[in-house]
Amino acid sequence: MWIDLLAGRCPYCRRGRVFRGWIAMNETCPGCGTRFEKEPGYFVGAMYFSYFLAVPTFAGLVLLFARLLAGKPQSWTFAAALAVFVPMGPLFFRASRLMWLYFDAFLQKRRG
Repeated sequence: MWIDLLAGRCPYCRRGRVFRGWIAMNETCPGCGTRFEKEPGYFVGAMYFSYFLAVPTFAGLVLLFARLLAGKPQSWTFAAALAVFVPMGPLFFRASRLMWLYFDAFLQKRRG
């Protein structure tokens, strides 16, 4: 399951790709035809996963740059961390949506 999640495969058939580009998602799975966005606002829950990934990442970058830039103004530390963190946005977007899909698939299997 973890390899399929990291590869961006469908959580139901594990063959089709969820994304067709860096940010563009397929509407349905090319392998099994499962619709990914089941209803409007379906991916709002993915924001929790995004937050779970982003906050520790930014905190880690701040700690890293605080060590690397010791003796420099604190604003340099935060600016450097932000400069590295912002380009990671598409990565967090993809990861959070995939995690949400896998979480939902897990819950569906538990119910059914």
